[in-house]
Amino acid sequence: SALRCSLQFLGNIAAGNRDSQNSIWKCAFPDLFLTCLTYSDEKIVAYCCMVLFTCLSSEKVRELLDPGNLTVALCVLKVYKDQLESEWSFLIVTDHLLKCPELVKALYAKLSNQERVTLLELIMAKVSENNPVTSEEMNVFVRHADFLAGCFQEKCEAVLKLTSAADADEEEALVTIRLLDVLCEMTSNNTQLEHLQTLPGLLETAIDTLRLTHLAGKQAVNIFTATHAMTGQEEISHPAVGFKSHLIRLIGNLCYKNRENQDKVYELDGIPLILDNCSIDDNNPFVNQWAVYAIRNLTEQNERNQELIAQVEEKGLADNSALESMGLEIEKRDDKLILRSVRKKP
Repeated sequence: SALRCSLQFLGNIAAGNRDSQNSIWKCAFPDLFLTCLTYSDEKIVAYCCMVLFTCLSSEKVRELLDPGNLTVALCVLKVYKDQLESEWSFLIVTDHLLKCPELVKALYAKLSNQERVTLLELIMAKVSENNPVTSEEMNVFVRHADFLAGCFQEKCEAVLKLTSAADADEEEALVTIRLLDVLCEMTSNNTQLEHLQTLPGLLETAIDTLRLTHLAGKQAVNIFTATHAMTGQEEISHPAVGFKSHLIRLIGNLCYKNRENQDKVYELDGIPLILDNCSIDDNNPFVNQWAVYAIRNLTEQNERNQELIAQVEEKGLADNSALESMGLEIEKRDDKLILRSVRKKP
């Protein structure tokens, strides 16, 4: 009780008082914070997080980069993972730690796969906020985007391990799945999108991974095999559910109003691959809608891509009903195939 009260008192006198914050930091960092963050009593841990949050500033966050002090940040993340009701640990990460890209990189390298998933979920929460951001904050997001795109490109094939039911270790694959989720969210923001569209290798990696997972699903029955077997009452809880949908979403985002990426997908033979994923698939909710979106972005003001889709359909390689569901139809004009939009009847 005395320790609880003492921490509450420190939190109260630190609130809005820079001198008190600096004094507490000088006396408590890092040893006292580490002692309380790893305490067996949940209230002491929560009150310690409150004091830490109140005392932190951008300068103090940089002190956490020191190898000896990084343990404090690691402990905060562990507190959030183990005690999800701890609002203070959530705020420490989202309001302070994520503002330092170097710290995020250093943390990521030290984390287990489970903890990486937790960190990525916190980044997702921050990226998903609709609050207006300053240019400095946007620069931070762009640096996060660079780092996470690199991690995704490095580890994307880990998801293919999920084709084997005998492989019980899903954690590495789950990290890749969460990386993709964050990149999809980041490419939904115009400023981050423009930066990610120019990153070397990201679009190619997304297409290659889609091709590999699509092929894996055709070669054997697994989570990447398209299925319509669900009755509506069942729910698939496999971690890779929606993975192909999100790959197509990312490809579609990266091609939005970007001629260079539209042409890159053409050259990598990605358009027939996306068309082949237009059917309803219970393992990939909304895959049809994301494919429609991707085709729309691939064909906007791009006649070559339009002609390719028209040729694929005429040869019978694409499902005509899929094109119809996209509001598209093929028309012949002067021996030339034209892909045109059709207004759907109400």
